[in-house]
Amino acid sequence: MITDQDIISLMRDEAYKPMSYKELEKHFKIAGAEDFKDFIKLLNRLEESGHVVRGGNDRYGVPERMNLVRGRLQAHAKGFAFLIPEDREHPDVYINAHDLNTAMNGDIVFVKVTSRSQGGGRLEGEVVRVITRANTQIVGVFQGQDTYAFVIADDKRMTRDIFIPQHAFNGAVTGQKVVVKIVNYPEGRSAAEGEVIEILGHKDDPGVDILAIVRKFQLPEAFKEEVLEEADAAPDSITEDEIVSQGRRDLRSKRIVTIDGEDAKDLDDAVNVELLENGHYKLGVHIADVSYYVREGTALDIEAYNRGCSVYLTDRVIPMLPHRLSNGICSLNPKVDRLTMSCEMEFDENLKVVNHEIFTSVIKTSERMTYTNVRKLLTGEAEPELVERYAYLMEDFKRMEELAARLRGRRMKRGAIDFDFEESKILVDADGKPTDIVKRERSVAEMMIEEFMLAANETVAEHFSWMKVPFLYRVHEDPDAEKLMNFMEFVTNFGYSVKGKGNSVHPRALQSLLEDIKGTPEETVLSKIMLRSMKQARYDAQSLGHFGLAAEFYSHFTSPIRRYPDLIIHRVIREVLENGTLSDARHEYLASRMSDIAQQSSERERVAVDAERETEALKKAQYMLDKVGEEFEGIISSVTGFGMFVELDNTVEGLIRLSDLTDDYYNFHERQFALVGERTSKIYRIGDEIKVRVARVNMEEHTIDFELLDMKPRKEGSFSRGGGGGKPFKGAAGFKGFRGGKGKPEKGKGGYTKGKGGFSKSQGESAGRRRNDGGLVGTADGARAGAGRGRGEGSAVGATDGARAGRDGGAAGRVRSGQERIEGAARRVKEGQERSEAGRARAGQERGEGTGRARAGQEHGEGSGRARAAQERDGAGQGKSRRGKGGNTPWSENRGKAGGGRGKARGPKLSEGGSLSSRLESVGAGRTDSGAGRGESKRGRGGIALGGEAQAGGGSAAERSSGGSDWASGVNALAKGGRRRSDGDGGGSKKRRR
Repeated sequence: MITDQDIISLMRDEAYKPMSYKELEKHFKIAGAEDFKDFIKLLNRLEESGHVVRGGNDRYGVPERMNLVRGRLQAHAKGFAFLIPEDREHPDVYINAHDLNTAMNGDIVFVKVTSRSQGGGRLEGEVVRVITRANTQIVGVFQGQDTYAFVIADDKRMTRDIFIPQHAFNGAVTGQKVVVKIVNYPEGRSAAEGEVIEILGHKDDPGVDILAIVRKFQLPEAFKEEVLEEADAAPDSITEDEIVSQGRRDLRSKRIVTIDGEDAKDLDDAVNVELLENGHYKLGVHIADVSYYVREGTALDIEAYNRGCSVYLTDRVIPMLPHRLSNGICSLNPKVDRLTMSCEMEFDENLKVVNHEIFTSVIKTSERMTYTNVRKLLTGEAEPELVERYAYLMEDFKRMEELAARLRGRRMKRGAIDFDFEESKILVDADGKPTDIVKRERSVAEMMIEEFMLAANETVAEHFSWMKVPFLYRVHEDPDAEKLMNFMEFVTNFGYSVKGKGNSVHPRALQSLLEDIKGTPEETVLSKIMLRSMKQARYDAQSLGHFGLAAEFYSHFTSPIRRYPDLIIHRVIREVLENGTLSDARHEYLASRMSDIAQQSSERERVAVDAERETEALKKAQYMLDKVGEEFEGIISSVTGFGMFVELDNTVEGLIRLSDLTDDYYNFHERQFALVGERTSKIYRIGDEIKVRVARVNMEEHTIDFELLDMKPRKEGSFSRGGGGGKPFKGAAGFKGFRGGKGKPEKGKGGYTKGKGGFSKSQGESAGRRRNDGGLVGTADGARAGAGRGRGEGSAVGATDGARAGRDGGAAGRVRSGQERIEGAARRVKEGQERSEAGRARAGQERGEGTGRARAGQEHGEGSGRARAAQERDGAGQGKSRRGKGGNTPWSENRGKAGGGRGKARGPKLSEGGSLSSRLESVGAGRTDSGAGRGESKRGRGGIALGGEAQAGGGSAAERSSGGSDWASGVNALAKGGRRRSDGDGGGSKKRRR
């Protein structure tokens, strides 16, 4: 019998050359018809799963031998993406927006590496095949027309809207949040097509916001019927026969307590501490024995595996197990018998574990304690009635406090890193509206439980690691050397130093730094940057150690109600305890499953964390919505090339955009994480305390904008050019001519740019006097693909898509700004833009005099679909503009080829099916050249044709100024394709890189 491993091993052999299925059949000596049929099925399964690849000659091989990299796609809101390879040793691969080839965020794909930067640095590639689709449904806002609609996705990494044909509306109307099932994935210039499968309600209705996040992350709320039936079959109580038959140790006579938050219902851990006659401490950690009720292979087990963990959102919990188990028979409720898995540890005078036992047990907790009450009892703040009620437990609590303090001291001494971040709790009313944001206390009670759980987790992990049984570990690998070196260099700006070099840095050195910055203004900021320089903790089948805890062995043992890995290791522990060892067959089976479970659990944990963070950001934005104009004190938590983030005392974080710093022109110093004024030399850096005013709240992006108090505006009517020399520009907003004024803009090699620093203009929020490496940036997102590094290295890009037809309320053009390469990419102007009047071909006709002029997000004429230039968070940073002929070429292309040289700029074209005019005429839509620019671009450096999607220079003057009366019918006819891409970049098209 041929196995998948036999085929993969053959193909990985160095002597192997790609074979056809017939050659493989001969190699494996397959004779019978049934064997051949099974072999072909196996080969097809391996191909579908991506473990083998069939080449152009129908010959098979493994991807790594065919220059392909397998991994998960991580998309960015600007259109580009990165491949996160499954091989952790392989570097990430950058993928341009045009090279995604229908892939979407989260998909498992094959990528072909097409180029490598000098020195073997960053890789670039293109998606050649989608193996597994991660997005089967999308959540967004429905925008309906008479015969078709679009859904604007909540996830900004979905850069193209979903087309909905009329028959798939299913009752949805404009403004509603809906869930869309993707029927056809985007291909070429065609948008993805979907059908509405659920209407969540109007986007402004109470509760719809959280529900939309639940659907967006595809968090499963309701349990399947068979899962609930199994949960209902669980008993309400425990019988003596059960206890005796299982041979459990009876601990019901011991004083054991649970200590949790006031609102916790799934109590899965209980503790007790005794002082032995020899002076040693005996710590007992007792965990709910969920594995007894959730058996392997049952519907409950499969559901728990798929969910991975419980998800705690602001106003609800999405549990891993049904409430009958999580809040009922498995929860260690007070004064009732409960089945548990216990770990008892004996600590000597040096806090070394000299003896430990892991066994099944039954307990009856004495009290259900809360963190608040334990803290009050230990600090002497408790009310008399509280003291009287728990007087019989006071000695136990004092003993716990003493042991926990000593355990913590030992942990710190060995070098564990203790991040003491301030966490917040958002209080909401019955409608889900946030009423207050309060800080979560990390008192002595929380620290006690934390230390006890850490001790149990380490003991269990070490015990079973030495037993060499299949197990799941919680691992935290050593930090990336480059990131750590950057952090070590950064802290020197604050007068601190870290001993060590690269990966040789011991966690003790980082903990020493945390102790040095304790209580300083920069404490929170430096702690967060240190955390970002480290790798994420994850689950693994191998014990690789835990850097942050300075622990050689670590696992998750203490929360089986809400974490699947804990449930799995309980199952392994039970099997070992009951049988003494594992059979060879069982050992092999469990070993084959652990890597898959570890990966699944890690992925589900990341989904839960992302959902929790987005919910928190949403509620914080809602909380600050009615506080626009109010003043707060905060601390600068991050500095970037487009502004600085400020964190308030209530943990709310907002952005002060660079464009709002109007008293000077600020340069971003990357190594110092500081903004420095050109004239005043004023410095803003991480850790500085400042006073801010709430300027704006964007509920669609869940972002908050601040502005500095007493910020003096720049002199009205003029501003200095970055170089400091020459005459200032003139005009109402610093530049005459942008809003259709009489004066002509000044000319330069890169469009509206002269002197050192380019110029970017934003309408509506005056965002734009920020300089970019490529001169003028006119996109709503700042830089194009590859810009997310604080710098936009292309020239001026202001291209927008053709507006869609007939939007409700007289809005026909939802235009997003250009965020991909100019090679005919469909540019979208971000939400917040006004819609142009119905039926208009473009939101304001663009001027076609292409004497090196860029449209910096500016659209002249009747439409109001104006782009907000370079004002998104990930937008371009400041920097000197590059002079040269190739100013409008994206960073990833060879400079000087696309629209850079002298001569006429070629107008955009459509690569498929001829021109847009001819295609629309073929369906009876009439002429479309009303959107064309005025003639061909004049000779000059950096000339850019602004003809948009219609052919440059086409149509009469009357047609060019008419606003495109026939556009609506044309788009209606071709609406299924979504936004149409033009293959020209306005300045000479360039072949796609492969």
